[in-house]
Amino acid sequence: MRTRAAVLREPETEYEIVELEVLDPGPGEVLVEMAYAGLCHSDEHLRHSNPGGRYPIVGGHEGSGVVQAVGPGVTGVAPGDHVVTSFLPACGHCRFCARGKSNLCDKGATIASGQLPSGTFPFRLDGEPLGGFCMVGAFARHTLLSEFSCVRIEPHVPLDTAALVACSVPTGWGSAVYSGDVHPGDTVVVVGLGGVGVNAVQGAVHAGALHVIGVDPVAMKREFAESLGATHTVADSGEAVGLARQLSRGTGADVVVVTVGKMSAEVYAGAAACLGKAGTLVLTALADRPGEGDVSLNGQLATVFEHRIQGSLFGSCNPFRDIPALLRLHEEGRLELDRLITRRYSLDEVNQGYRDQAAGVTVRGLLDHSR
Repeated sequence: MRTRAAVLREPETEYEIVELEVLDPGPGEVLVEMAYAGLCHSDEHLRHSNPGGRYPIVGGHEGSGVVQAVGPGVTGVAPGDHVVTSFLPACGHCRFCARGKSNLCDKGATIASGQLPSGTFPFRLDGEPLGGFCMVGAFARHTLLSEFSCVRIEPHVPLDTAALVACSVPTGWGSAVYSGDVHPGDTVVVVGLGGVGVNAVQGAVHAGALHVIGVDPVAMKREFAESLGATHTVADSGEAVGLARQLSRGTGADVVVVTVGKMSAEVYAGAAACLGKAGTLVLTALADRPGEGDVSLNGQLATVFEHRIQGSLFGSCNPFRDIPALLRLHEEGRLELDRLITRRYSLDEVNQGYRDQAAGVTVRGLLDHSR
């Protein structure tokens, strides 16, 4: 099958719209016609570097679509099923899946190259094999996925909002609920109120936080976070430090979640300053390039105040458990998804979507493959 896709040929370039070939599904593989793809900042990181990966590569990892065909041995989905992509495949059997850490499944070892667990590169461009980002390639109209990357959803669920629970919603929500272990009555600071951060706000509210302080320099994002339950918002971490101490009656934040678009030592220092005794600092944000996100830990404070530094991948969520659960929460009116979509773009407008993201005018851009 031939299809259209947004491809990065090399770092520091823009996405190029090309026609390429998609392989037929082999054992354990699924051919999906993509309907929507979220414009996640992780794909913007891909534009700058892909440590351990390769170029060219098809962008996109947050998406939804309809199964067109399945290969031998596939039992989890069938043609016609609606699915949400999981950028972290979950086999259910490896050591990490077995201990409840399916976001660290061994089948995710080749997500940087886009090579499927079967060893297949799903696309061919001018005869050259290439992968999809995070084994997904949601910026292609049709893509080949591992069965372990397909989460079946109910057919009545709208595919546009469903695409968001492929990454940004569970990553943010889980960063507060699972990685941060927010408890009722906690004071929580969320640094960065983009597509992931606003969902960390929703997660903290859901977990019963008494105070949720959102930090972002963009006024529109602060106002939007307040509409989702943030009790206070400020423009920078310096303001958040004093506010967290005031609201916690002197101790500081119980949980600080870092969800900025670009991690740095400066961001880390500001977030860490908000942290109170026995507090947890959740690092969800990534840097554009290796080394740029390196941070310096104050070991003395970490020891005497029993601080915990917690990395968070996909919000420590289980895709096959949490994607359906989050959709059900939305269906029951307990989780906002519809208003998260700020603007919609065609495949040809993908670069404009990322320019809008960089300008701070979108919370979440959504690529509509039907446009």
